[in-house]
Amino acid sequence: MSQNTATLLFELGTEELPPGALKALQQSLVERIREGLDRAELAHGTLTGYAAPRRLAVQVSELIIEQADRPFERRGPALTSAFDEAGQPTRAAEGFARSCGVSVDALEQLKTDEGAWLVHRGIEPGQATASLLPAIVEHALTQLPIPKRMRWGSETLEFVRPVHWVVLLLGNQVVPATFFGVTTDRNSQGHRFHHPDPIAITSAETYVEQLYAGHVMVDFAERRASIHQQVIAEGDRLGGQAMVDDGLLDEVTALVEWPVALSGSFAKDFLRVPAEALVSSMQEHQRYFPVQDQQGALLPHFITVANIDSRDPAQVVAGNERVIRPRLADAAFFWDQDRQQALADRLSALEQVVFQKSLGSVADKSQRVASLAEFLADSFGVSPVDAKRAGQLARADLVTEMVGEFPDLQGIMGRYYALESGEKPAVAAALDEGYQPRFSGDAIAPSALGQLLAVAERIDTLTGIFAIGKAPTGAKDPFALRRAALGLLRTLIEAEHDIDLTAQFKKAADSQPAEVNAPKQIPALIDFCIERLRALYHEQGFAAELFEAVHSVIDPASFSPLDFDRRLRACQAFAQLPAAASLAGANKRIRNLLRKAETDAASSIQTSVNADQFEQAAESELFEAVSTREASLASFIENAQYAEALALLAELKEPVDRFFDEVMVMADDPAIQKNRLALLHRLQQQFLAIADVSALTESG
Repeated sequence: MSQNTATLLFELGTEELPPGALKALQQSLVERIREGLDRAELAHGTLTGYAAPRRLAVQVSELIIEQADRPFERRGPALTSAFDEAGQPTRAAEGFARSCGVSVDALEQLKTDEGAWLVHRGIEPGQATASLLPAIVEHALTQLPIPKRMRWGSETLEFVRPVHWVVLLLGNQVVPATFFGVTTDRNSQGHRFHHPDPIAITSAETYVEQLYAGHVMVDFAERRASIHQQVIAEGDRLGGQAMVDDGLLDEVTALVEWPVALSGSFAKDFLRVPAEALVSSMQEHQRYFPVQDQQGALLPHFITVANIDSRDPAQVVAGNERVIRPRLADAAFFWDQDRQQALADRLSALEQVVFQKSLGSVADKSQRVASLAEFLADSFGVSPVDAKRAGQLARADLVTEMVGEFPDLQGIMGRYYALESGEKPAVAAALDEGYQPRFSGDAIAPSALGQLLAVAERIDTLTGIFAIGKAPTGAKDPFALRRAALGLLRTLIEAEHDIDLTAQFKKAADSQPAEVNAPKQIPALIDFCIERLRALYHEQGFAAELFEAVHSVIDPASFSPLDFDRRLRACQAFAQLPAAASLAGANKRIRNLLRKAETDAASSIQTSVNADQFEQAAESELFEAVSTREASLASFIENAQYAEALALLAELKEPVDRFFDEVMVMADDPAIQKNRLALLHRLQQQFLAIADVSALTESG
């Protein structure tokens, strides 16, 4: 490390931080401090963030210890007002000189095309980094994404948790400052029990090692990896496989400073309860990792991560076993109680559950979904009877004891209770699958009936919520409509259901309460879905020009997401062809010519082409090439074979190029001109039947 640089360490010690926010707080603190250093023009090396339950820290390598000197230029009054007719300085010039701390003679002149001024030029000495750090850190702390702030003691300052210590070191020197009423020093804190005494950090570079010696694994990623490795190893030791959920792994990492994985057991009798209920109880309530065998069946074991390396781990395990037993007993009780009543017998109870005050009860929604599912059944290739039944039962498990305790089991328990009640297996499976995709990256429903239920549910929700004026605005989306729309679109596209979504929204709108005037919102719904498609394709790496090429030709009055997808992918394939750039450019030229001609003539373009009026061979060649492909092109388009259609049109490159090389479209003879424009219009319409490829010129 250079003598002109040093390592910076900032650590904020607090009460236990919210586990769900810990990673975001760490990342934000790093970025905000990086921004502050860059704003102050303090050159630096790598920034590393650290986070544990009781601390946030940032370490900056190779930070210069002093700003570089910076030249400055301060502009004063114009020369015309700086000196009088005798050339003597005016009061304006003298005042400017005084404000700069120099004489008028020391000022220079700046002359540009805009005028001339007095200027003061000089060198501003760089400030010591240590003097700038308190303000940089203070500003960074105010910018953290804190969900809910609090005050403590007699302090009026607010933060996410009470602050107990602050370390701010530049190299091995303490940088004096005060944050949240706490003065900086070099004393950090180790593990509450393994190392309750303060840890005097020798230098910013020894921070991680010294805390590790104090039983604090301060690096979040390292701690997470250690937990993951220990949990996997413990599962292997039990003769099974640990079920490691990434979200749970992050949460547990945010809860412990010194992770030690331990395993416990519970009575095998609990395994008669659906595995999902037991897993939910262990993960959501106790933050345990369940264990399954090689076939995926749940084992009567769990893995917990302690925040202490106990001298008597058996006592820790026993305590956790005592805690999990009543949780699993509750799940078993709910399972036994719920099965005493058939799932269909719970439908009347849904009348007492409000879906949305303007849209009626959950029972009303279930009837709307059942009706829409029955209407769509043939399009999905499923039985209308099964479709209607699945729609009726889709929300029945909401009034069961199990779902009341474990809301994340919606649909899953519906499947179990439907099978217990003697419903068809396909209907039972659809009750679970109808919630898919449940989250970003989740798969769509695997069965056609499940896909149908997923589509019908989302269409009804989107239609109803838009009708009552609760469409998402900005970052606010309380009804998760963006996720619902994305799930709807993904299901239709990935399962290849060519459904007119506009028509289905209209069908759903007719079933909503009359007073909300749902049909009025259909155009806004289609626009919303198209924008969700735009976001989806952007995430998948499609160029914006490809999206616009298709978007510009579709009819919102008859919108099929699958058809949109096929056109988009056909455009992507077309853009890779050698002829694509030339034909895209030609289409752009055709578009401009036709627009200009329509503007000049103030009338529509002639659509019929008269071959007898051709004067040059290039006209006849293009006409022949376009005409001979029309039948095949129409067949491809009718069967949604858009890639084949565009590949066929790519064969027109040579006659199109020759036409523009040899033919003057805007001929002096109006009849010849109109005929040539009609030929180009005919060519353009063949492309526009698929997409506006002129939009591809920039992406090609």
